[in-house]
Amino acid sequence: MSTKIFRHGKTALVVAGALGLGATACLAGTQELDDDALENIRHFVVIYQENHSFDNLYGGWEGVNGRNQADAAHTQQVSQSGASFACLLQNDANLTSPLPLAPTCQDTVHGIHSAFANAPFNIDTYIPATANTCPNGTAAGAPGGCTRDLVHRFYQEQYQLDGGKQDRYVTGSDAVGLAMGYYSTQELPIYRYLHADSHPHYAIADNFFQAAFGGSFLNHQWLVAAATPIFAHAPQSGGNDLHSVVDANGMPANSPLYKTTAAVKDASLTAMCADTLPVGVVCGDYAINTTQPFSQPYAPGVIDAKRLPPLPGKTIGDALSEKGVSWAWYSGGWSNAAGNVGEPGWSNGDGPKCADARTSNNATFPYCADKLFQFHHQAFNYFANFGAGTAARKQHLRDETEFLHLAQSSKTECHLPAVSFVKPLGAENEHPGYASVATGNYHLVDLLQAVENGACAQDTMIIVTYDEFGGQWDHVAPPGQGNEHGPHDQWGPGTRIPALVIAPQLHGDFVVDHAAHDTTSILATLEHRYHLAPLGARDAHVTDLSTVFEARAE
Repeated sequence: MSTKIFRHGKTALVVAGALGLGATACLAGTQELDDDALENIRHFVVIYQENHSFDNLYGGWEGVNGRNQADAAHTQQVSQSGASFACLLQNDANLTSPLPLAPTCQDTVHGIHSAFANAPFNIDTYIPATANTCPNGTAAGAPGGCTRDLVHRFYQEQYQLDGGKQDRYVTGSDAVGLAMGYYSTQELPIYRYLHADSHPHYAIADNFFQAAFGGSFLNHQWLVAAATPIFAHAPQSGGNDLHSVVDANGMPANSPLYKTTAAVKDASLTAMCADTLPVGVVCGDYAINTTQPFSQPYAPGVIDAKRLPPLPGKTIGDALSEKGVSWAWYSGGWSNAAGNVGEPGWSNGDGPKCADARTSNNATFPYCADKLFQFHHQAFNYFANFGAGTAARKQHLRDETEFLHLAQSSKTECHLPAVSFVKPLGAENEHPGYASVATGNYHLVDLLQAVENGACAQDTMIIVTYDEFGGQWDHVAPPGQGNEHGPHDQWGPGTRIPALVIAPQLHGDFVVDHAAHDTTSILATLEHRYHLAPLGARDAHVTDLSTVFEARAE
């Protein structure tokens, strides 16, 4: 197997202020497309997993800029005062000291006594995939090796990045030392699948960043619209005011190792604009952290005033439809959550109560969402064009069950639409806290095999990536954080995330693409292939994924 390539795109300077992105200068790709290879792709499948940094999952893949290339300056974690820790504080139930792990590391300066030095560590050593720690990281659950969740929010991530030093992931996290954990790449089901005999040809993109700082909600918005949504007529005071309040460091909350310097509030929207706001803190009525949609399905009990009003903007789905390009968003558990009685994936009978035992306890028929269905992952549901009762909603927002059926339905003719977005259900999306990396990885392999074993494989590009970093350390500074290779603005990009591409016409059975990308590179790829206008400034200037066709094995 070939193990290493290099590819660096040309860059040109653009001024973000001229593009409506703020007053920051940035570098943007002026890519020369491999038109033949991209034009020969007839189907795209985008599989969007959850919450892992590149170093956390793919940092041990051969040929990549992985953990073994991390220098101490971008690895050693520092305290709020800037002093290096000697040891990592841990609060995951399976990593704490004196129980269950003996405190072999002593940091008397910071009062930390743990089993972990200030360095990345292998989670599998302490919480293997067979451990009964699911769904929430305690030692009293089901197999899967789950850890606790880690904070992954807009303002916190910017503090953690520390201007590209990558040294405050631990201090800014509610999960402290767990942020430095990683999984053994070679033990991942996806790694074993792609190293088996007759595996599909693939590329690892090792310079791919999440589009926006923070969590899943915002990065899903950037995946489909390349923009941060505005909460129209957001309350400015009272109990329904969802604006954040930050301290002098831009932090909206305490952590075990961070104490705020003023009264703060960690909420769904950016801070309100004021002269006293610290320099560089984004402000206004922007929805940046988890906010529920206005249309069903949304989390039961969330009042109207705290749900994001239907968004009027244009999505990649709208752009594809205008060009007559077929597409769908296939979400695990969608039919049950959306009340699509009798549609593919529906498992809740005829009522009057939800019949599936996996249904959330507070669900009301016909909105029978699975206990691990994530409402804020359904990006198109936030837009007015896909609201309840619209023809576009019925046509394009579908259940993952239907994707699997279409992918496997023929050995001679591909029945998938031209563009498929696939969003697995919570139990299979790899999200720390409620899901297992191993379980989600096996499901990912199932999705890949459904495509690769059918007629679609011959002309399909499969893009696998993760929505965001999940609060986990990565050693590579994102564009705009001391790294000028790639467009950037006030929204991001954030931490580097795993990304792989399976496609025909690659120059080798395995290549590594080092070109700078972010989540909007997926949009740019679709826009270039189908000759669509860009949705925003970022996808207009980012390098698309045709770079995988230029990569060559050494």
